[in-house]
Amino acid sequence: MQEKTKEKSVKIAKIVLKTIATAGFVSMAILAPNAIQALNIFKGSKKYKPRYYLNSAICRLKSQGLIEFLNRNGKNFIRLTEKGRKRLEKYQFQDAVIEKPKRWDGKWRIVIFDIKEEKKAVRDLLRRELINLEFVKLQNSVWVYPYDCEEVIIMLKTYFRRGRDILYITAEKIENDSWLKKIFNLD
Repeated sequence: MQEKTKEKSVKIAKIVLKTIATAGFVSMAILAPNAIQALNIFKGSKKYKPRYYLNSAICRLKSQGLIEFLNRNGKNFIRLTEKGRKRLEKYQFQDAVIEKPKRWDGKWRIVIFDIKEEKKAVRDLLRRELINLEFVKLQNSVWVYPYDCEEVIIMLKTYFRRGRDILYITAEKIENDSWLKKIFNLD
């Protein structure tokens, strides 16, 4: 039961952070109706209390240092902190999905990276994310996927702050690629 509560808290935090990020900084008067409307995803729940969820999430996000309150001309505003922007990036990255078209266009998407040893933790996390996204390892630091995924790779570069160290390539052909086609069910 606690797992569902945590999952709901994360979903609400995502909604609040996304709502705030959209406007840069937002007044409490504007945040409440927009976030409450987005909270309608929980409407089927017996304990559906959108204002309670919203207020709890805002307090939790403030205590975690993800948002801050501002007062301008007697009006209360909320904005993301740098830590909040990073958390939102993480949430958006975790929600990323690569759309698989009905037909393969015959092109391979290749991601190569060269991340130095002192950034080994980042390199390992990047590998883990590529595996989660169903990339296949072609060689060390060379990964392949059959569908367009440039947007997700841009998110990876941003999230890991490794723009120059990660390259995205679209290739017409990979020598001896029959084993890859088999793995991706492209035959």
